[in-house]
Amino acid sequence: MATDATVMPTFDYNLLPDFPPCERPTLNGHAQMVVYFLVFLLGMLGNSVVVFVVCSMVSRRTSTDVYLMHLAVADFLFSLTLPFWAVAHGNQWVFGTFLCKLLSGVQDTAFYGCVFLLACISVDRYLAIVKATQVASRRRHLVKVVCMAVWLLALALAVPVVVQREAFVPVGHSAMVCVDNLTAEKMDEWRTGMRVTRHVLGFFLPLLVMLACYGCTMVTLCKANGRNGSQKHKAMRVILSVVLAFVLCWLPINLTHLVDTLMRHHVLGEDCERQDQLDLALQVTQVIAFLHCAINPILYAFIGKKFRNQFLHSLYQKGLIGKDSLALFRKGSAQSSISSRVTSITL
Repeated sequence: MATDATVMPTFDYNLLPDFPPCERPTLNGHAQMVVYFLVFLLGMLGNSVVVFVVCSMVSRRTSTDVYLMHLAVADFLFSLTLPFWAVAHGNQWVFGTFLCKLLSGVQDTAFYGCVFLLACISVDRYLAIVKATQVASRRRHLVKVVCMAVWLLALALAVPVVVQREAFVPVGHSAMVCVDNLTAEKMDEWRTGMRVTRHVLGFFLPLLVMLACYGCTMVTLCKANGRNGSQKHKAMRVILSVVLAFVLCWLPINLTHLVDTLMRHHVLGEDCERQDQLDLALQVTQVIAFLHCAINPILYAFIGKKFRNQFLHSLYQKGLIGKDSLALFRKGSAQSSISSRVTSITL
């Protein structure tokens, strides 16, 4: 069940095989390299655009825009680590212990930052739409404090991995790996603890917050009438798409790790066929999860009219496109640029 020595278990806390040896299947290492580099390029480019757009809208920036900018920064940092894991998938870990610890820490920090920010956005939308009159003026002053707290908490959760992760050649292997360096006796306890933390704090608890907030918000939107209700519906459209993308990308790997943990503790029966299927599933779901860091900017571009208009306006301000081009591509911008306390660049 453990990840092969040439495969970097960046989100799997495996070290050495715990089950009887089986002929375990693996994905094509070079194909994974190509996918990781493509995700890296898309993630770097797309999230840079999001940060550029939010930074360029100083006077009309909402609290949600600030959260989205930090979310883009988290995805950007996550993307930065992918070329290193791509190289390791194609060969072995060749970057030493320092980069092993640093990149693992950056990746875990970015992951937790991303999921916590998504939860913050759901709370922000709830406050803006359901409790608008009570907190709309006060919550803007809390955004910077909340974002700082999110990053500090994400960094704290990444510290254990940074401490334990090392570059070395495990006994019985010939390739250098970047994994947690623990004795066999402590490995099960460590892996279970890290997975429970990731399941609870890194997925299910934030997801519960999102479902609760968006459930109440959708009830309010269904009761809203007229133009204001229409604007609020539009303001929720991309936000809900972002949450759905998060669930589709991260639910499979969480469920797969849960099944893997249950098999390791003999709650579920194991044999070579099941181990082979689960090993392959772990690799496939990890690739799907890594795709997430490049998806959000695509959603903004294809669904968020206000985001597209703001991007074009920013290019016009920088002199990169002319006034005619701006007018041509900004049809309908008069309606989408209406200022409201519930709108953001995703509208």
